[in-house]
Amino acid sequence: SAVLPTAYAYLLFKGIATYGWPPGYWFLDGMIDKLKHVLGLKNSQAVILNAMGYDESDGKITYEKDTNRISFHPPHDPLLPQKVDAFQKLTKKLGGILFMSRYRSTSVHLLGGCNASSDSSHGVCNPYGQVFDTKSPSTVHPGLYVCDASLIPCSVGINPCLTIATASELVSKHLVQDILNYRVKEGIEFVNKTFDKKPGSIASWNIDGIPKSLVVFKETMRGHVGGMPCTAYLKMKLNTRTSKDFDKMSMTIGKSHPLLRGKVGGHVVFKALEIDALHVIDGEVDLCEVDIRTPYTQYMHYHLLLAASSGSRYILEGKKVLNPYLLGIYGLKESTTMHVTFRKVTNYSPGEEMENLKGELHISVIDLLRSVISLEGKRRVNFVFCLLQSLLRTYILQVPRGSDKSSMGSEIFQQPPYLSSSLHEIKTEDGFVISCRHWKCSQSPRSLEGEKSLNPVLLINGYSTESYWLPTEQNDMVRTLLEEGHETWLLQPRLHPSNSSNYFTIEDIGKIDIPAVISKIHEVHGTSTKIHVVAHCVGGLAIHIAIMGGHVSATRIASLSCTNSSMFFRLTASAAFKMWLPLIPMSMVILGKNKTLPLFEILKASTRQRLLKSIARLMPRYERCNCDECDVFSGIFGNTFWHVNISTTMHHWLNKKSLPGLPMAGFPHLRRICNAGFIVDSNGNNSYLSHPERMALSTLYISGGQTLLVTPQTSFLANKYMKLHQPGFRHERVVVDGFGHSDLLIGENSYRKVFPHILSHIGLAEQGRTSALNVKERTFGTGSLAWANDPYEEGKGGLGSLVFPLVTVWFLFLFIVIMVFLF
Repeated sequence: SAVLPTAYAYLLFKGIATYGWPPGYWFLDGMIDKLKHVLGLKNSQAVILNAMGYDESDGKITYEKDTNRISFHPPHDPLLPQKVDAFQKLTKKLGGILFMSRYRSTSVHLLGGCNASSDSSHGVCNPYGQVFDTKSPSTVHPGLYVCDASLIPCSVGINPCLTIATASELVSKHLVQDILNYRVKEGIEFVNKTFDKKPGSIASWNIDGIPKSLVVFKETMRGHVGGMPCTAYLKMKLNTRTSKDFDKMSMTIGKSHPLLRGKVGGHVVFKALEIDALHVIDGEVDLCEVDIRTPYTQYMHYHLLLAASSGSRYILEGKKVLNPYLLGIYGLKESTTMHVTFRKVTNYSPGEEMENLKGELHISVIDLLRSVISLEGKRRVNFVFCLLQSLLRTYILQVPRGSDKSSMGSEIFQQPPYLSSSLHEIKTEDGFVISCRHWKCSQSPRSLEGEKSLNPVLLINGYSTESYWLPTEQNDMVRTLLEEGHETWLLQPRLHPSNSSNYFTIEDIGKIDIPAVISKIHEVHGTSTKIHVVAHCVGGLAIHIAIMGGHVSATRIASLSCTNSSMFFRLTASAAFKMWLPLIPMSMVILGKNKTLPLFEILKASTRQRLLKSIARLMPRYERCNCDECDVFSGIFGNTFWHVNISTTMHHWLNKKSLPGLPMAGFPHLRRICNAGFIVDSNGNNSYLSHPERMALSTLYISGGQTLLVTPQTSFLANKYMKLHQPGFRHERVVVDGFGHSDLLIGENSYRKVFPHILSHIGLAEQGRTSALNVKERTFGTGSLAWANDPYEEGKGGLGSLVFPLVTVWFLFLFIVIMVFLF
């Protein structure tokens, strides 16, 4: 904005070099007004009027050599009389005097010093900013460019900064291409060896990587984003240079073939946000992207920068996830389904919110055939071959890409050390010895400040694996609770690797281990102390057995938070099918008396144990990695986390340091619970759900939104059950998008997306807000008795899930036939 000092109007306009209106005593009036202002008798009452617009662009600046002067001939402005007339009307309306400079034509943003033209007789530069050679009008000075406002030959009528930037981008694009063409022509390396070649710099470009020809095709995808209809009309130009060409990580894991990467144009129709089409102003696609954490998985990644006629800009991130699950029988569905994140590019102004919508776009079989037919370019046969080769490698051969996963994270990052803890060994009523690690609240920063001590928190892990005490993570649950001032207890029951038993059930943990550790906490703090309980997976089943079985009174529990578990336990279709098969009884027979399966490769294993591990490696799982321990564990359980959600150091520690052996004795009881869909006793009897009166406490149930192993229906049914039978207490349900099962607690972003829900639930209980009547509904709460069905529930399969793989096989055959026919 133009801010003019007060003296500006008096010194420049109210003087001799001005015109005055209305005629008469305007000069005398101006002098008197100036005198009053100098003497301080009158404040400034000047208003600056400025008119902008177009002129004829016929102005000239000439240099007179004889007189050594510069002459300026202003351009003709046909609208100047109308501008003056408008100023006079404003002046008359305000009852003032109009002072107008004799030097009426003023240029604020200088343009046209080296204006662009089609030939040297009318300008200095060609449209690409190259300076004409006056000795030879058809040539230009090599390497000499103009790329600023000087190129623009006329007035643009408004602030020209965006126009200047556009012209500069155009010149820069051709400048880079000219340099590359020059290198090709001269056969030289444009590299200065005295400086480092940074990724993305011109010096880092390899002449051999310059694409020789393009492959072009069109793709139309339709679907819903944020529940609103959206259609993308895209045009792909493959074998063109993208930002991935300079990405160090892509070099580490092996870049995809250039024919599978390129630029994207076109537009997106999303009328719920913008009436007009959103045009792609910068788009990239990689049809064979690989993440180092999931070397067996292939991604088709789209990144689009969209511009609207309103001036807003949006980013569309899309991924097609291709997993080698069941030899690719879902390949057609995966390759035609793009998971989309749509967000608005904000200017970070306080009142502006960022759009962050998620959804799916699909390409129909007919549109897919049209895309195949629309293929253009000399290398289209090579493109089809490369694409089929990548799909064959992903789905059939299942060859990993990139570095060996098992070697990643071999050095654990040093995180801030834990505060000292004590390990309590507890002898249970059946004579078994369990343990519990204890961090005293007096050591936490909050307690050191003298604030009121909070109730202790008891953490209960899932089946064998550690979810709370993570040396590789700076913000795990234990550290987070200690920072909040909570004394923390971590139960290590009889299924923990350090206390593993060959004969136990999940019921033993709920009936014996949990009551024992709660008694130990009361021994330290007194029986009046209430305890917050945070439980995961099997730990959640055990705490519900303890409370609903009457082994622990709800009056001793301050709050209960469970992740992917409750009194219900609903599995995905594949996991449920595995539990239905007699795999666990067969495993028990194979193991014999020793029910602990060694996982570390360095540990000795018996013939029976090696046989079971070999069978586990053959079991299908949704994601695979190169780590043998993870491979065996996933074969037994199924995938318990999405690899992209955890760090490589966390993955290494989890599989190489944390879990040397897997106690298998609890699996028969776990199988009965999974097949029933809710907690039952070790004999399969329904002994717990019939006692809802014992669950008189506030609850929080959290599920992962990206289903893996356990479905969100687990938390939905539990929340509905509690609201029905204990309506006087506060019950909440949260579904955290993007998370699966154990990655809710061990993920890199768990402290930002999951932990706040648990801390908030505990905090409300500390304030005594456990009743449903004295607390407002939380914005992220999703439970409601009015719902007939869970809005997060995914398709259950049915006949369509069986027919679709067959369609995939037939379509692949048809696709190959069409390729042969066309090429």
